Amino acid sequence: MSLNVVRYQSGNVIAWGLLDGDAIVPLKNQFDSTAELIRFADENSNVLPVEDRTVPLSQVTLLSPVTRNQQFVCQGANYRQHMMESGVDPDAKNYNMIFRKASSCIVAADSDVVKPARVRFLDYEVELGLIIKRPITQAIDVTSANLADYVAAIVIVNDYSARDIQIPEFQFYKGKSFRTFGPVGPILRLLQPDEMRYLDDLQLKLTVNGETRQQDSTANLVFKPAETLTELSGVQDFRPGDLLATGTPAGCALSIPSPFMQKLGALIPEKKKWDVFMKVQAGRPYLKAGDLVEASIVSSDGVIDLGVQRNRVVDES
Repeated sequence: MSLNVVRYQSGNVIAWGLLDGDAIVPLKNQFDSTAELIRFADENSNVLPVEDRTVPLSQVTLLSPVTRNQQFVCQGANYRQHMMESGVDPDAKNYNMIFRKASSCIVAADSDVVKPARVRFLDYEVELGLIIKRPITQAIDVTSANLADYVAAIVIVNDYSARDIQIPEFQFYKGKSFRTFGPVGPILRLLQPDEMRYLDDLQLKLTVNGETRQQDSTANLVFKPAETLTELSGVQDFRPGDLLATGTPAGCALSIPSPFMQKLGALIPEKKKWDVFMKVQAGRPYLKAGDLVEASIVSSDGVIDLGVQRNRVVDES
């Protein structure tokens, strides 16, 4: 049985189990948080004792496998093509862009995404999420040789973003942290040490109403997990179960002027510049109520399949 872990609700009970086709095999041990699950798995070499029964997947509600008491840290502009569409010169940018999302935006994979009334330009960003295995409380050197000591698992993340707040207001945190803006799951895939190689061989895909908008491979990540964790270990602490989203491929609705046009924009009044920005964005394919966003991540050989997120966009009531 694969180590595809799910967190689910059956009646009033919240539990963890291993996904086995269209059924869930409940774990004997239950956990109040992702941190507790990850610690137990680490201490027991990913051996998760299960009950001698199954629960039909159709009879439960899947929840986010990352609980809201975990940190939600993100990398930005981490695929070369996405850098270029974001107005960043990939040959000039030599820094790892890091920001945070509020943990309160974390929801189940198939949740509706609520478009706030104040938001005009709601965008999507499929991302590979890394789940931290062990505490990081000081600067460390993470390499391919010891990466399995610090990365426990992977998940699908969709970093929904209110671009009309994030960009004109220079508010990454606020523009990306509205409630429901962080679907996670459905599957948390615990990785064995020999599966770390898959971090360079995962295919990301996102569609809107069946139309492919984003598609790329983690082979094209600019700042890889080991390099990023090394850098961040010199900045902040991590706990087991914390979430690091590794950036999104090209294909977002957002349109950012080229570096040359940005220089020209600096010569015009501030209000005029943002009026032009808003006018350009109004013609882009941003999400609207009724749209269905589907995101998936699989390895090229099919061994790892993190399932599919399906989010329906709804207006704030």
